[in-house]
Amino acid sequence: MKIDDMAAFAAVVRLQSLSQAAEALQLTQSAVTRRLQNFEEALGVELLDRHTKPLKPTPIGLRVYEQCRVVLREIDALRELVASDAVPSGALRLGVPQTVGDTLLLEALQRLQETYPELHVQVSSGWGSGLLKRLESGELDAVAALFPAGKVFPEGLVGQSLARMNLVVVAPRGFASRKHYRLAECQQHGWILNPDGCGFRAGLQRALAEQGLNLAVNLEIFGTDLQLGLVANGMGLGLVPLPLLGGSRHRERLEVLNVTDFKPVIDLWLVRAAFVGNLQGAVDLVGEVITRRLGGTPPTVPAA
Repeated sequence: MKIDDMAAFAAVVRLQSLSQAAEALQLTQSAVTRRLQNFEEALGVELLDRHTKPLKPTPIGLRVYEQCRVVLREIDALRELVASDAVPSGALRLGVPQTVGDTLLLEALQRLQETYPELHVQVSSGWGSGLLKRLESGELDAVAALFPAGKVFPEGLVGQSLARMNLVVVAPRGFASRKHYRLAECQQHGWILNPDGCGFRAGLQRALAEQGLNLAVNLEIFGTDLQLGLVANGMGLGLVPLPLLGGSRHRERLEVLNVTDFKPVIDLWLVRAAFVGNLQGAVDLVGEVITRRLGGTPPTVPAA
């Protein structure tokens, strides 16, 4: 029985796809198929029902899969003991949300290059939930994403909150004619927001729905700073984490509205696989740089 064969079986069950498992393991589909066959032969049982789509384990295959997860975690822990203190090298696969990636990543990537010149960083962008699924499936090593405070992450992942941020409604400078606004009044001017999938947008939509209102979107566009530029030009209202507003080149042309019935708060989390080997130092550095960028104290990394 080989560890690589066990890992191939676990990947196929987890992803329910031979092709996706091959991509995650960076193998050909035929190589994954051979490893599956070897593993079944070593155990003397049929582990997959090959007549179903997507692929599903047989009853005994499901029990074997659960045990394989335990074994593979212990193997990762063993490797971690000898690798975590090593200098980061190879590839760091990092996921960041489209909402904050352009604002927070520049300094972090520069520091990584300066500190670990042998490290190659691969950055993927997307919404937090999608990035988390890719992290869980082994496609990413770490994710910086926005989730509510107290978020509970799936088994095998370690999360730490880097910063707690207020989300504020922004308008063009000179827009506000009084000190307080209600969300319904803001709604009348329309919004400049990310497309569907954005947590900010979903939270705003829920808050409006509770008041019997539908979300009025003037423009859907990616990129926080681009959105703020459009808000400054009078195209609608925006919703942005307060720390990111301070670093925007449009800051002097914008003002924050005091919306009394809408005070959302969100945490920026750094989530990683429980065992990242010699990439641990690089992941820690990303967390430290982002925390300082947001004006906080560098976090203490929790034990896996």
